[in-house]
Amino acid sequence: MKNVNLQNVAPSARRSISEIIVHCSATPQGREVTVADIDRSHRQRGFNGIGYHYLVGLDGTVGFGRDERIAGAHCSGHNSRSVGVCYVGGVDARMQPKDTRTAEQRESLRQLITLLRQRYPQATVHGHREFAAKACPCFDAAAEYGA
Repeated sequence: MKNVNLQNVAPSARRSISEIIVHCSATPQGREVTVADIDRSHRQRGFNGIGYHYLVGLDGTVGFGRDERIAGAHCSGHNSRSVGVCYVGGVDARMQPKDTRTAEQRESLRQLITLLRQRYPQATVHGHREFAAKACPCFDAAAEYGA
């Protein structure tokens, strides 16, 4: 498992963060994608870069996406007040929703969300599915990480 460290990441000085929103990349179980892959995909969709602030890879490595000081592009109507966290996976080989988190991802997500909640103590944790007609992140993030 990877130790998550946010010491070198600047907290959001310009934004008031009230939500931490958890996503999945909607890629088949076991297929790794990187921050660069998602950045490229989001740019092709017209975003000005990756919409998530953090990406947790299959081995638990936490990749840094969009700077926390900049609003994300991950949850319509919530971007200005949230931090977006995404884990790689979320669907099975038939592209059906499935909680595909590895043990390493589970631990890194727990550590990352704990650190973010320390940084933003007023923030509540949500799954993307609470705000959109999607299964994302394919598990109940609010129940697992505390609302």
